Order: sequence, then C-alpha cells, then structure tokens
Amino acid sequence: MQEEKILFEEKQFLGFNKFSIIRRMIICLFCFIAYYWSQNPKPVEVSGIQIGSYPIDTIPNSGELFFLLGIILLIVSALLVFVKHLHTTTTEKKIILVGLWTKRGVVHINFADIVSVKKIKYTNLSLKQPVFNLHSKGAIKFYTSGNEAIELIDKEGNTYRIGSQRANEFYEIVKNQLKT
Repeated sequence: MQEEKILFEEKQFLGFNKFSIIRRMIICLFCFIAYYWSQNPKPVEVSGIQIGSYPIDTIPNSGELFFLLGIILLIVSALLVFVKHLHTTTTEKKIILVGLWTKRGVVHINFADIVSVKKIKYTNLSLKQPVFNLHSKGAIKFYTSGNEAIELIDKEGNTYRIGSQRANEFYEIVKNQLKT
C-alpha cells in the first residue's frame, strides 16, 4: 500500500499552554514567598498592611521545603516543554489527530465526510486546559495551545474544533482538499 503525502503537520506540547503555565507560576511564587517569610519571620508593616510573624516555628526547615517545592515546579515546567500532547497530520484523504496521553490515542477525520470548514477564534480568553477528543456542548474538541482553531462539520452533523498555532496554514490546506 502506498503512503499518502503529508500536507500539514503540527506538534503541540503541554509546556506551551498558557493556563498551565500561569497556574504553575502562581504556585511557585507562593512557595518562594513562603520561603522568604520563613527566613524573615518577624512581623512587618508595609503601607498600612501588617504581615504577621511566620506561623510555623515548631517544624524545623519548613521554609526549605517551600523552596524545594518551588524549584521542583520550575523544573517540571521546563520539562513539559518537551512533552507532546497533540500531533495533527493532514494527508490527501484525511486528518489524523494523535494524542499521547489519552485512552483513544488516534482519531481519523476523512475529507469525504466533511461538509464545511471555517477558521474560528478558539475563545476570547486563551486560558484553556489542554483537551483531546473532549465531547462538550455539541462539539468534539482538540486543543493544546493557541488562540485559533479550525471548525469542521461532517455529514452526520458532528462538529470538530481543532486548535492550532498555525491555523491559517491548516485552514487553507483543509479548504483546498475539500475542493478536490
């Protein structure tokens, strides 16, 4: 059997999701503030706001635990840049979506079944969690990062929303394949 020509390929990684980055950085900030507070336990008054003394005097080295946790979270955040979540491949006959961390690892969408395609803004806020094959509100969603998506509707009425960092290129290729 002859291999199909790959027209578009995109790999999306978990480390680039804005929602996850913001959440991890807030936790890291909390850990480093707690570490600083443990090293300077005296009460402080700043601009009318009084910060009390460090509450955990009975546990030795509790501040170092916060510092260690903050460092571990920074390392995990750096490593997630290399963890692939969604691999989108477009060939001459279908779109193949591969998710590494899911039970249903591969989804095929044939161009023969697609009725319409349009490029959409994924959301007003780009703070979305990564999803793969999530059936929600009448759509099947695939998203890791980016602000735009391709919305496909098939003959059965299923709506697929595929997030992409290169949505313009992805849209043009899919639109051209539907014409042929």
